Amino acid sequence: MSKKAGQQSLLLDPAPFLSSAATVAGPMEGKGPLGGDFDLVYGDLRASQKSFEAAERKMLQEACSLALEKRSFNLADIDYFLSGDLLNQITVSGYSAAALGRPYFGLYGACSTLALVLSWGGILVAGGFACNVLAATSSHHCSAERQFRYPTEYGFRRPTQAQWTVTGAAAALISAAGESPRITAVTIGKVIDMGEKDSFNLGAAMAPAAASTMILHFQDLQRNPRYYDLIVTGDLGQVGAKLLRQLLARSGYFLEQNYNDCGLMIYNPAVQQVGAGGSGCACPGVVVLGHLWRRMKSGELKKVLVISTGALHSTTTLAQGDTIPAVAHAVALEM
Repeated sequence: MSKKAGQQSLLLDPAPFLSSAATVAGPMEGKGPLGGDFDLVYGDLRASQKSFEAAERKMLQEACSLALEKRSFNLADIDYFLSGDLLNQITVSGYSAAALGRPYFGLYGACSTLALVLSWGGILVAGGFACNVLAATSSHHCSAERQFRYPTEYGFRRPTQAQWTVTGAAAALISAAGESPRITAVTIGKVIDMGEKDSFNLGAAMAPAAASTMILHFQDLQRNPRYYDLIVTGDLGQVGAKLLRQLLARSGYFLEQNYNDCGLMIYNPAVQQVGAGGSGCACPGVVVLGHLWRRMKSGELKKVLVISTGALHSTTTLAQGDTIPAVAHAVALEM
């Protein structure tokens, strides 16, 4: 039986299966070091659609279709569709839910959405409320830039601490029966606001939330970083990942060679001008459900802790001079 562990964590029993996963990515992501692990790479940012927003909807729906095809599932087999994205009112997910025609939970966690949908999908299945849940997320560099910063046509010069929003979508099938890996535990994070106001420095804004959730995960489950073969954060980038190590060290937890950040894994900074690394909902989405899911299925990795991080600001709060609160959620995947 599933049960609460400590302050913020849940142990899922029976642990649901992450039985299928699919990822699609934009052209820049396809040219990165993980390009061969994505199911589909688009040749252009619009994916033959009329707008970047429409392209993101197409990407999300195709990722969902591919995840279902791998298990020979039909939409009728899905009890709930869980999804979220970065755009206002999570419209990409809403339009996709209309196209899929399944009962829909729209979940917003900014770039923490991957862990959010996997957590709640796992809870629904482990609790006996569903047999099969389709969990998904997406982001698009150009749609996110247009909403949160400046349209790409403007040609704004980005500071070095800024990150590059990943173009892509990821979907997972969470099932009561299937094949490993399994979602064995989740830790739901608190919103942390340390006063950061620079919207180009989201790594610094999110690192304290990642540290808070990670520490509580270790304490709640009486584990340490060495328990996992790999620990990945969602999209802290160079600035945030360095700060995370420092914050954890102050509490006696030291991240060693088994730690990495999805924002540092997806691009090749030597040849791709991405600033401090990748970001966006699709950053942990395509890395975890593409690259890492394949490594787990091959037996290379047996225990992976995913902590995806999200900055919970909006264009309105930024214009009003407010700070940037952040949240992080953790999901333990085990073979």
